Amino acid sequence: MKKNTKTIYCCQSCGYQAPKWLGKCPDCGQWQTFVEEYLNTKPAASIEGLLSARREPVSIDDIEFDGEERVSTGIGEFDRVLGGGLVPGTMILLGGDPGIGKSTLMLQALSGMSKAGLKVLYVSGEESVKQIKIRSRRLSSESCSILVVSEIDVEAILSMVGSARPDVLVIDSIQTMFCPDLSSAPGSVSQVRESAMKLMLNAKKSNIPTFLVGHVTKDGAIAGPRLLEHMVDTVLYFEGDRNHVYRILRSVKNRFGSTNEIGVFEMKEKGLDEVANPSAAFLSERPLGSPGSVVSASMEGTRPILVELQALASSTNFGTPRRTILGLDNNRVALLVAVMEKKLGMHLMGYDIFMNVAGGVKIYEPAADMGIIAAIASSFLDRPLAEGTVVLGEVGLTGEVRAISHVETRVSEIQKMGFKKCLLPDSNLKRMAGIGKIELAGIKNISEAMELLF
Repeated sequence: MKKNTKTIYCCQSCGYQAPKWLGKCPDCGQWQTFVEEYLNTKPAASIEGLLSARREPVSIDDIEFDGEERVSTGIGEFDRVLGGGLVPGTMILLGGDPGIGKSTLMLQALSGMSKAGLKVLYVSGEESVKQIKIRSRRLSSESCSILVVSEIDVEAILSMVGSARPDVLVIDSIQTMFCPDLSSAPGSVSQVRESAMKLMLNAKKSNIPTFLVGHVTKDGAIAGPRLLEHMVDTVLYFEGDRNHVYRILRSVKNRFGSTNEIGVFEMKEKGLDEVANPSAAFLSERPLGSPGSVVSASMEGTRPILVELQALASSTNFGTPRRTILGLDNNRVALLVAVMEKKLGMHLMGYDIFMNVAGGVKIYEPAADMGIIAAIASSFLDRPLAEGTVVLGEVGLTGEVRAISHVETRVSEIQKMGFKKCLLPDSNLKRMAGIGKIELAGIKNISEAMELLF
């Protein structure tokens, strides 16, 4: 063993380091994730060279800046999530479950940028160039401006970038990259961290937008250290169920745009298609006159989306009723069920409650609280809501309905989709101007909402 290296044990889930082997990681709580690695105490030569350039601090007023220049990916939903396009020198991390469509999205985005006259480089550590050719032919994304290579050596990739000088770089995936300076295997925490650092320094130095494709673990986090998310400028998650046709691209961090922005895609035979009107897509198969079905409006970034909340309350013979929740926060639903029992007198302890957000969407904002209560009450009473009714509002522990944000934008989307009546917090209604012909009803507590709905 060299003198400039030492042995450490590193958690392969979160990157926690310990001087000895541990059965359970004290940081993330995972079991059997510590692996012995050799950690170089001396920095790698390539990073040492990049950091050695002396730079003097300058006044922010002396920096020349003509305007924000963004590069369009050719996919409108992708540009929306990025905040309008790619910023030169940005580094973007795209995570998602295996087989969800990350590589397909990247290849289609590269095809759109190549049609705009940009030279793009696609580096794959998982597929051969012939396999990439087969997939590009299926997606109809072939172009002479798309350069492809199968390589895992980061030093060789940086050399190719210096010689080819592409306008956009894609690394698929970061878990397969390998630095010869480190003795650990590809995919380990030290390899992922070192590879990402070298690619980040190259992106900032050459102003080349760089995409890093990353796999996710069982709990939904990006595999590798959490430091990887702090290093990049933008973190995107590609969500969806393999059994559903819709895929959602969600921004959870963006230094150059709005966070929590989403883009909706539909998986088809020849790749991903944009869904221009997600509200119409999610409500297309909504049953009419069915108890337990309620429409609510959720803000995803700067765009309102109408979703269908479904609830089923059925009696149970067991002592502990089941609470099965899909697409919503389990703790939030349990809190609202307790409020309904206390303030409305509905004895739900003897009922199993199942809830789902149709279309595979995930809703976490409190503005859907009133919709959740209305859906559960509708199923419990076996009475459907009136046609064309949308329910909005945040609910507190005392049963009061609190104000929500962006209410004008939500109501405009509700009216555009053809709904005739909207229940919203009374405090929001007092501050709103008249909007079209839609009927607005203000509610102060959940008891008033039940009287209006049923």
